[in-house]
Amino acid sequence: MAQLNITLNQEEILQLLSKDHDQAFRELLRKSLNSILMAESTAQLKAEPYERSEERTDSRNGTRERELKTRIGKITLTVPRHRNVPFKTLVFENYSRSEAALIASMAEMVVSGVATRKVSNIMETLCGTTFSKSSVSEVCKDLIEKVNEFKDRPLTGDYPFLIVDATYFKVRDKHRIVSKAFMIAYGTNQEGHREILGFEVYDNESKETWNSFLQKLKKRGLQGLLMITSDAHEGIQDAVSKVFPEVPWQRCQFHFARNISGKSPKKYQAGIRAELQEMWNCETIEDARKKRDEIIADYRDVAESAMSCLDEGFESAMTVMALPKNLRRYFRTSNHIERLNKELKRRSSVIGIFPNENSLMRLMGFRSVGKKRCR
Repeated sequence: MAQLNITLNQEEILQLLSKDHDQAFRELLRKSLNSILMAESTAQLKAEPYERSEERTDSRNGTRERELKTRIGKITLTVPRHRNVPFKTLVFENYSRSEAALIASMAEMVVSGVATRKVSNIMETLCGTTFSKSSVSEVCKDLIEKVNEFKDRPLTGDYPFLIVDATYFKVRDKHRIVSKAFMIAYGTNQEGHREILGFEVYDNESKETWNSFLQKLKKRGLQGLLMITSDAHEGIQDAVSKVFPEVPWQRCQFHFARNISGKSPKKYQAGIRAELQEMWNCETIEDARKKRDEIIADYRDVAESAMSCLDEGFESAMTVMALPKNLRRYFRTSNHIERLNKELKRRSSVIGIFPNENSLMRLMGFRSVGKKRCR
């Protein structure tokens, strides 16, 4: 096995001690890594420099210099060269891993909302070398490319169930602060695995924007739908009827119950919510209709507006009754996306106002990428 020879004479030690610590450690690191490079060369050639050996596999062919960025600054290493077979070293392989870790750290700061200039300053403090704003911007560019690759990927196989929703974030747009809609689609495949199928940023929720969003999913291959769940936004209902006219729409029972409760006098809200829960849990649609009629009869005189809301929206909120009982609870609300939206809101709180639409897509998209859940 090749020996590592790291030698420092007394004069060199005194010189190192007289320098600043970073410079001293850089010199020690340089000598150590150069010694490793020489040892690796000897091991590959099976011979020391100038050694005559029957086991020798190749001969040395000089050296070349290569810079290495480290946490304590740049160092210049002397890399051996072989005449016939290229010299291989683990030093730069490990360096590449360290570099990848640094880039991952920068990416994490970027998606956590740290400004480009601050990322550059932080990395300079930690690593002892400068990362320009343009370098950080390249990381941002790479992130948005990965986000776009994920959200635009082809959809293969059938997704029987789709849940869609939107949440809003503040964004600077042409010297104004505006709210942008972040639309997201959550699909369940035939194996029962849930995954994010797509997301987009739009100026608002409208018939046109929801139509555009669903059309993109369809063009990417979304098929095999048996049910689409969402809140009762007019734009979603219109888009579903046009893009997937054959697919039944399920009104989110959670949002529907909240609407009914909100139209009721406060002292009756708890009782109405409890009775609505009994209605959701009915075994058959006939039992659910009977329970609906009982609720309306009990509260019509004290909560007329709420009971009208219940009567009007009942059928669309009970579409899920066509499914086997063991599946109903998974698709009767859009709560799966609501939980994700809450997490995205929490992540965005460190930013407050996004500097542009790209930054919103970068952060929200990156946080959404790869999120999968199993039923």
